[in-house]
Amino acid sequence: MTDGTDHPHGPQPDPASGSGGGYGYPPGRIPDGYGYPGPAQPNPYQPEPAQGPGQGFGPLQPPPQQQVEAFSSTPQPDWQALADRTEAQQRKRRTLKVGIGALVVVVVAAGAGFFVLGGSDEPDDKPVVATSGSPSPSGSGEQSADPKAPEDDSPTVEGEPNLLRDRTGRMGIALGPGASLGELAKRTEVRFKGTAESYAQGAEAAVDVTKSFTVSTRAYNVSETGSRMAVSQGDGVSYSFELGFEVVNGKKAWVFRVQTGDKGQAATAQQVVADNVDTVRNWVLLTGTYDAEKKTIALWVDDKLAGQAPVSGVWAGPGPLQLGRARHHGIWSAAWDGPLDHVRVFDTALTQEAVTGLKNNKVDKKSKQTHSWLI
Repeated sequence: MTDGTDHPHGPQPDPASGSGGGYGYPPGRIPDGYGYPGPAQPNPYQPEPAQGPGQGFGPLQPPPQQQVEAFSSTPQPDWQALADRTEAQQRKRRTLKVGIGALVVVVVAAGAGFFVLGGSDEPDDKPVVATSGSPSPSGSGEQSADPKAPEDDSPTVEGEPNLLRDRTGRMGIALGPGASLGELAKRTEVRFKGTAESYAQGAEAAVDVTKSFTVSTRAYNVSETGSRMAVSQGDGVSYSFELGFEVVNGKKAWVFRVQTGDKGQAATAQQVVADNVDTVRNWVLLTGTYDAEKKTIALWVDDKLAGQAPVSGVWAGPGPLQLGRARHHGIWSAAWDGPLDHVRVFDTALTQEAVTGLKNNKVDKKSKQTHSWLI
């Protein structure tokens, strides 16, 4: 494992004009192309020397200029309408639970026996549904994420099969045209094909990067080359943070990286790398943390601490949470190839004990979980 600075990513197309909106994005705030350079402009990736001894991998060569094709127009969901619908559904469920609880009390008090409410304690195996995207890996990671979840605990928003439902908060994540859901026997995963349109985007930022936070996901990486980011945040000139796979100094590695400056330069990025573990075709829990008080970032692979690195802070770039891609120098890059699930966000830097709990699919009650999808 090593600490160092940013590395270039292969360019991908810009999003369609007029995307975004809702959840605090007022009309006109994000004009054509998010207000950032279009795909026809060059992408000069000119890394600066690393800051201080032992914090860099040396000078990097700029990649050759590439012709970037524009995204095809993708319709965006009505975020506010979806949020209102989700809130109404939650109120309905709470009312139903209260009614059922009252009925049970009355029946027991009357000595009329008892009712068995709900289904069996055994997990309800769902039929395998063929979907587009990367095929689901076999042999590992098939345990039920929540075997006793209620029947209405769908991974998507009701009536919106391409909108991931936030089990903790109210922020949906819309699937791009190249991403898909895979229904397995005991869980649901989102699948990415490593292409420009294979991504998913949240309605807003899920993390306040000026404060402590944790981002975590179970990931299955198919690619052995390039940069492949599972989770990131930002759609401006640069990411604020990114978590995923990258080849570092010729070695396949997991990486958690944050941007500390608003220009997105290599010299203003800091990272923690784990290059001594299996990174390809194997389910793994990736967890990145930022401790705003100690000014450190850390990376866990499963529940093993890969390393820590000091940072001056994390740059709060504009834009929402992203799955399956990251923003570099005003263009999309690092397309993820493979499935993801168990995506969680916390507004604290998790401890070793809490990360071990996540590995066992248990959330520490002291941890402040703010968002979760596909759990």
